[in-house]
Amino acid sequence: MTQNKTTHFGYQTVAETEKARKVGEVFHSVASKYDLMNDVMSAGLHRLWKRYTVDTSGVRSGQRVLDIAGGSGDLSRLFARKVGASGQVVLTDINASMLGVGRDRMLDEGLPVPATQCDAEKLPFPDNNFDCVSVAFGLRNMTHKELALKEMLRVLKPGGKLLVLEFSQVWKPLQPAYDTYSFKLLPLMGKLLAQDADSYRYLAESIRMHPDQETLRQMMLDAGFGKVDYHNLTGGVVALHKGWKF
Repeated sequence: MTQNKTTHFGYQTVAETEKARKVGEVFHSVASKYDLMNDVMSAGLHRLWKRYTVDTSGVRSGQRVLDIAGGSGDLSRLFARKVGASGQVVLTDINASMLGVGRDRMLDEGLPVPATQCDAEKLPFPDNNFDCVSVAFGLRNMTHKELALKEMLRVLKPGGKLLVLEFSQVWKPLQPAYDTYSFKLLPLMGKLLAQDADSYRYLAESIRMHPDQETLRQMMLDAGFGKVDYHNLTGGVVALHKGWKF
């Protein structure tokens, strides 16, 4: 008899087939308050991290960008202004509620950004199609990160770049204060502002279960990227990994 494979959902162990559904429930729950909570949780720093990602991306006018797990569209909006009318940004997310928030924002701002609901582990795009692929705060929620990284590599053009902005391993002296914030204050803010402490407890746990900087760098190399660098932001609270397709 075949044994069901398991993975982590925060600190819980669940069947691989269950993780996507449970992550989906979290983001359906938080979608309407996602931007507000991001601003409160990071004191607005998430906007600086995202702007830094786009500003250092090397993306130019006329290029094609794929924004994976793009949710409410923060990166897509910034990239759309980089590529201009002659380029294209495609906003994707596996979660319909989050994608709807991003799509509506693009429409409200008059940005011609198509929105596609899809699974990062099975991207519905041809090989060698994008100059840049980005994923911000989404990789840690994917069940098979190695498959998702290979798919991102596949759809990149030779010479293209993957940008992974994600919570990471914080600088050791900051760890006690960061733990108190993550496991005490974050669920409380989720309860008060979004009436959802459990979802924000999961988000804190998922950060701790995500690979650290060096582990993720090696995963990207193992997926086939020819070169991978990373840069810590805010004491390692987040890290921006850049991988090149040779």
